[in-house]
Amino acid sequence: MSEQIATMAVIQLAPGTSAIVITGDVTAASEQDLMMAHEAATDAGAKRIILDFTAMDYMNSGGIGMLVTLLVRGQRRQQKIAAVGLTDHYRQIFELTRLDEAIALYETTDAAIAALDGSH
Repeated sequence: MSEQIATMAVIQLAPGTSAIVITGDVTAASEQDLMMAHEAATDAGAKRIILDFTAMDYMNSGGIGMLVTLLVRGQRRQQKIAAVGLTDHYRQIFELTRLDEAIALYETTDAAIAALDGSH
């Protein structure tokens, strides 16, 4: 199985809200790309960031660690971070690692936007 390094695309969804669309395999090798995407979203004024995992193929422990790093960066900037598009398998991993306590999980981007906008 060849590893498909993740790609990250930043999409501004609404004023102050950006999505980082993650495609491919999320491993420690993706860290620089994810941090650059986070910086781009932050530079665009995002206070709410939605991580879209709909097109993610695979995530290992290095990817989980990278999300913790992102979470710390986001908290330092008073950003709210949510995730959408996780399969049941990865939702369970978020629950087991308690990432779901810091990164709210939603079924859809619209649900995440509504919840984040309502939690000011």
